[in-house]
Amino acid sequence: MEKPVVVYEPFRAGLPPMREYMRSLWSRRTFIAEFSRSELREQNYGSIFGQLWLVLNPLLLSGVYFLLIYVIGGSSDAIRFGHLTASLFLFYLIANSLTGGVKAITSGQRLILNTSFPRIMLPISATVIALFKFIPTLFVFVIIHAVIGLPYSWQMLWAIPILLIALIMALGMAILISCINVYFRDISSMLPYLTRSLLYLSPILYEASSVSDRIRTLEIANPIFYLLDAWSRVLVHAEAPSMNGLLHATAWALFIFLTGTYFFLSRERDFAVRL
Repeated sequence: MEKPVVVYEPFRAGLPPMREYMRSLWSRRTFIAEFSRSELREQNYGSIFGQLWLVLNPLLLSGVYFLLIYVIGGSSDAIRFGHLTASLFLFYLIANSLTGGVKAITSGQRLILNTSFPRIMLPISATVIALFKFIPTLFVFVIIHAVIGLPYSWQMLWAIPILLIALIMALGMAILISCINVYFRDISSMLPYLTRSLLYLSPILYEASSVSDRIRTLEIANPIFYLLDAWSRVLVHAEAPSMNGLLHATAWALFIFLTGTYFFLSRERDFAVRL
């Protein structure tokens, strides 16, 4: 049986044949899952202590921030701790996608130069890894929710579409930043400061309802502001999310995903030269 011949043509910006590309990507879905698991094992998450750290890290961070809020504000309550924990867990889903995605292409240099495959698999794997890290925190929050006595209602089922919106946004960010890092390598050094700024500008250490209307109008530029607000309303307060906020988060998620995907696919054939 003859091996397939891959012909590399001079780079020209533009989308590849999408039907063939998507078919090739779908046929490698098992590889994406196994590649993500191998990356997790490489980061020592295959051991008991490694999996425990997936939960302890964000939980300890929420405890530190809660203590900081208590020291500065002088008082706090269970609702505030529940909001802080739930919002921080979802924030780290997006932050871990960015952190893994920023070097998804540059760290896979040998694989890209020696193998023909859809390059977008690499940032997708970064988001899958972030999802694997996020899942254990959901079980922890369920326990926290019961222990501190937060309310329950059917409105909490809104968490499912909100999580899907968060995954689309996280994937779009991972795809976009992985492509940008090929051309501007310094973005990986700036990323910790960008994520930390995003943390403080988002309703995590505080609730969106405590922000003045004058300042809140500026939060339209923050893609995760209303997403985290909706997540907190649903899981912590057991209320339906604001439809305006949900539409805002959906619009941002689709915009980032479509823009990042188009930019990535149109430049993908240039990666081998840049690396």
